[in-house]
Amino acid sequence: MNSEFGVAVHALVYLNHKGALVSSEALAGNICTNPARVRKIMAKLKKAGLVFTREGLEGGYSFQKEPQCVTLYDVAQALDCRFVASSWRSGNTDLPCLIASGMAGVLDGIYEELDKGCKETLAKITIADIDGRIFKKEEKEEV
Repeated sequence: MNSEFGVAVHALVYLNHKGALVSSEALAGNICTNPARVRKIMAKLKKAGLVFTREGLEGGYSFQKEPQCVTLYDVAQALDCRFVASSWRSGNTDLPCLIASGMAGVLDGIYEELDKGCKETLAKITIADIDGRIFKKEEKEEV
């Protein structure tokens, strides 16, 4: 998994909370990353219909949907995220040893199952839920 998912969720929660057009610079400042990275990720969210964009000096991004209708699974789909995967595979399918030739395939299957489980969990969490978790915590701190 790369950090695009965290940036995207952060951006959507911030845009939802602001309820206004927000520049990539302002988003980047709140997320603590660089504006070019934000623009790259926001382009994917725009393509998925999750954000509205306006170009120019007065441009920026706004949240396009109802926060209780957008799940973290929707965000993952927009970014084509995998949460459990391995970029390295042990063994070699050409070796006569069953362990060496079969381990990578078995582990790939396990990774796919774990990834599916992650996405099933994410389908139960909305942008509104994240917003609620943040501001519920903040209310406790203010008391």
